[in-house]
Amino acid sequence: MKKIRAAVVGFGNIGRYSLQALEEAPDFEVAGIVRRDPTDRTDVPDFIKVVGDISELGDVDVAILATPTRKVEEHAVKCLEMGINTVDSFDIHTKIAELRANLGKVAREHGTVSVISAGWDPGSDSVVRALLEAVAPKGITYTNFGPGMSMGHTVAVKAIEGVKAALSMTIPVGTGIHRRMVYVEIEPGYDFEKVAAAIKADPYFASDETHVMNVESVDALKDMGHGVNLTRKGVSGCTQNQLFEFDMKINNPALTGQILVCAARAAMRQQPGCYTMIEIPVIDLLPGDRDQWIHLV
Repeated sequence: MKKIRAAVVGFGNIGRYSLQALEEAPDFEVAGIVRRDPTDRTDVPDFIKVVGDISELGDVDVAILATPTRKVEEHAVKCLEMGINTVDSFDIHTKIAELRANLGKVAREHGTVSVISAGWDPGSDSVVRALLEAVAPKGITYTNFGPGMSMGHTVAVKAIEGVKAALSMTIPVGTGIHRRMVYVEIEPGYDFEKVAAAIKADPYFASDETHVMNVESVDALKDMGHGVNLTRKGVSGCTQNQLFEFDMKINNPALTGQILVCAARAAMRQQPGCYTMIEIPVIDLLPGDRDQWIHLV
């Protein structure tokens, strides 16, 4: 059976872990890596091609967009118009519907597939939330993240003018409320208070209690561990007090990379259009024929 040729676009933390997951997947082969500086081969095996533009890779079935969230749409449109399927871990929850509509139009016009927001939240956690919503239609779900490093928030802070290095930690307060602890190194000549104000005004942070601290070394604080506790208390039929809980502790970029590869596989099995993970059959995330996975039922 012909293997799926996947390109990794962007080679930060998520790109590196996506590459690892691709190399372990039995049905994929790595078409290459796309990065801003194609001469930088740090952490790239010698046999993998590194280019500055995806058009230089030739035959690519699907592109794993390991780019900052705010660059996802730009890269996705380009790939979809080239006839390449895309997957991403876009994580601005309030913008997902808009992105789905925009990329869906492009994908259908070019006979391609885009799977968006395919990280662990949004992503695999979204699937769990949808299932719990089905089994307890009335009720309340709380998603509590952390404590741990948020990659999307950290990338957002790094994009603020005057920030040399950054780390954003998510601390669960409870009932789905979170505190953001942001640690930054400031570039010489910049005012810390102005930089902190810009961070707090960013849409990633504007709705949460956010504390910004100036530190000597961000690297001394980094830990990519993260987690989630997802709880739903609700009603099944007319029966009250149904309680469900899902809990995990994970390496953030490693799990994101693995889910992106699963979503890339699923993208090859959908009709043209744009999908979130709750719209994709779970079995399509798994390699091989469906019949071999029926024992999981």
